[in-house]
Amino acid sequence: MALFAVLATQAPAGISADEFRARLPEGFAYTRKLVGQGVIRHSWVRVGAAGGLLVYDVDSHEELLTRLYDNPMSPHLSFEVIPLAEPGAFDSTSYNENKENKANKEN
Repeated sequence: MALFAVLATQAPAGISADEFRARLPEGFAYTRKLVGQGVIRHSWVRVGAAGGLLVYDVDSHEELLTRLYDNPMSPHLSFEVIPLAEPGAFDSTSYNENKENKANKEN
């Protein structure tokens, strides 16, 4: 399992704004399908940003790219991908242990 936050922003290319708006339901239907399949854990509209924030739960970065580019609206969106980790996956003590080990080696 790999978690990715994706900031999707409207970037219409080769179509008019009216055509883009007319095709938006295709993109929303695709997103709803992935939510129903559990591929998208969270889907939010970014107010004032003409886009969305989605959290994908996929097996790999490759699967994420496939899911993003299978969206019929993908040619008209830009994506910023941010890898995530569950809070329990982060060992907060390891930083201090590594820092102490490094300091001991320097002395």
